[in-house]
Amino acid sequence: MSSTTKLTPKGAATRARIVEAAADHILAHGVGGTSLDDIRAGTATSKSQLFHYFPGGKTDLVAAIASFQSERVLEAQRPFLDTLDTWEAWEGWRKAVVAHYGSQAHWGCPIGALASELIASDPAVSDEVAAYMDRWRGYLQAGVTRMQAAGLLRADAVPETLALSIFAALHGGLLLTQTMQSIEPLEAALEGAMAALHAWQAPTRPSLSEVGSESLA
Repeated sequence: MSSTTKLTPKGAATRARIVEAAADHILAHGVGGTSLDDIRAGTATSKSQLFHYFPGGKTDLVAAIASFQSERVLEAQRPFLDTLDTWEAWEGWRKAVVAHYGSQAHWGCPIGALASELIASDPAVSDEVAAYMDRWRGYLQAGVTRMQAAGLLRADAVPETLALSIFAALHGGLLLTQTMQSIEPLEAALEGAMAALHAWQAPTRPSLSEVGSESLA
């Protein structure tokens, strides 16, 4: 039986409770600093119950946590993340990101933290986490592409490069929020990223009334 099938509603709720509690513990102590005994103690779960929901043990649990954290992070950026087709939407996204990470008990990004810790210790789960990061970056790239298609960005802008630049600024800011224990680096990083995006703004076309006024001058 997989860890996500053949569960009753009560079982699914229990599994979700374990994942959420374990996610907070791992965010605070890291994957390496968290044992299954820690999870059992923190969730009042027996060993048999834990392996019932996560047959692969810690690997299955960490994979479930990565999925949970990814959805929680992406949901905090909605509805802006799903469009990003206007300057107002990008500003709303920036504010939503700052508000989400500024309200967390632990500094930094849980997805980035998992990726950096697992890349050497658990390549299989690390690949899953990397896929979540790619999905997140994909939303930004889709938004930049929409902006360009709408004529808001210059035709020579490269959406993939711009999205990667914004994503790199975001995670650089998140890393510094963790080391400095302050939201200010993230705010500064995103302000810089938005300024860089605005630098590719398409020239504003004059309105018909402006064109008429110029011809009469």
